[in-house]
Amino acid sequence: MKHVSREEAIASIRDGGIIAIVRGVFDEQALGAMADVLCRAGFTALEVTLNSPAAEAHIRRLSDRMGARMIIGAGTVCTAEQARVAVKAGAQFLVSPGFDPATVEQARADGVLHLPGVLTPTEVQFAVAHGCRLLKLFPSEVLGPAYLKALRAPFNDVEFVPTGGVSADNIAAWRQAGAAAVAAGSTLLSPDLAPEQLKRRAEEMRGAWKGAAHGR
Repeated sequence: MKHVSREEAIASIRDGGIIAIVRGVFDEQALGAMADVLCRAGFTALEVTLNSPAAEAHIRRLSDRMGARMIIGAGTVCTAEQARVAVKAGAQFLVSPGFDPATVEQARADGVLHLPGVLTPTEVQFAVAHGCRLLKLFPSEVLGPAYLKALRAPFNDVEFVPTGGVSADNIAAWRQAGAAAVAAGSTLLSPDLAPEQLKRRAEEMRGAWKGAAHGR
């Protein structure tokens, strides 16, 4: 498994524009095949949530399988201990639902990118004060793209990754509101999804994201 610096991880996430989220019960071989489909569709980052069964094993196998083609991260990282375990398993970036200073410090000590979850201006300012510049906006579907646009007026030097309810139908609106990238879970990936269905979803979402760049 390859170590990825914070700068390399940020560049990879920006380049692909969409973090695919794995949450739930996934078969090992099927998940590997799904990662290949996503990679061919232009995805560059995949996150396995730690509250999914066999999360550590999935992270380890995916980071070995994908090599330099796609970075593999751990999501729902709520403690410093979980951060340590995830990095040991091969996670190349970490994502949290909220902000925990100890987790931020652990990620920094390990030289791994960490995206803490924020929603309010106070939380954004707190995260920035702790050196975080790429933030997970969560739960983004509650307030929508207009909220991100308003939030970026005072925080124009901070990058946000909206997470929650992101789909092919609204991904363009998120990009036009100023999202650096987005993260998509069940609207993109589900355990029983056939390869052709995933390919269609992935290409539709990537196409909408890329097309929105011209309207920014």
